[in-house]
Amino acid sequence: MKIALCIKQVPDTSDIKWTENNTIKREGVESIINPYDVYAIESALQIKNTCKDVEITAITMGPAQAEDILRKSIALGIDKGALVTDRKFSGADTYATGKTLAQSIKTIVPDFDLIICGQFAIDGDTAQTGPSIANHLNLKQVTFVKEILECSDDYIILTRQADDGIETVKAKLPLLLCVLQNYKEPTRAKINGFIKAQKSEIKTYSLEDIGLEAEEVGLKGSPTYVSKAFRPIVTHNCEKVFADENTPELICNRIEKYKAGQNE
Repeated sequence: MKIALCIKQVPDTSDIKWTENNTIKREGVESIINPYDVYAIESALQIKNTCKDVEITAITMGPAQAEDILRKSIALGIDKGALVTDRKFSGADTYATGKTLAQSIKTIVPDFDLIICGQFAIDGDTAQTGPSIANHLNLKQVTFVKEILECSDDYIILTRQADDGIETVKAKLPLLLCVLQNYKEPTRAKINGFIKAQKSEIKTYSLEDIGLEAEEVGLKGSPTYVSKAFRPIVTHNCEKVFADENTPELICNRIEKYKAGQNE
């Protein structure tokens, strides 16, 4: 089984900076592996530990510094890493990102059986990139995945979070999964893993390598744009209410004042 693992380097949430186009600045900013992608890595490793002949290729799109998270994933047990990097990719929305990653997967792992992504990215939180990849590849998808129960060369059985509870799903391969955070403790890298990561070759792929045009990627290929970026102002106003026989009436009065914009 061949797995394409899509991971993302995101800015440390305490150090977000914006470009002139109101997109997040990524170069030269302290970054981490997207937390949901940690669980995507864990899901890929679980499959590798339970199925035979599994090869996992981690793919990330970003600046040159994103190579760091590929080496970290290799240290955890991922087999190979590929960095999709080109200045023309910068400023991409989720549509352009999904198209670029889909084309990258076709180039890097053309005979993939499974694609695994994190459900969300903490820098954008749209949950659209994984489904966009599936759409561009005309591929079945299962989102909000909680746990992988069983896998084979032909199918995978898993649980997913639904609106009304937990569903158990059996799906045929090839397939794309979007993974949620789960209860399992993420794998920790061992010394042999660090050694392998330092020695591994990280292949890089440019716009020309994946066979797209400049008008299809990055800011030019994005049908949406960010008109304004700002940090929300968070306030925590509250009022203590001690329970007595008048409490229900008091609370109702406060709610009515709040609705009317008269709350103090």
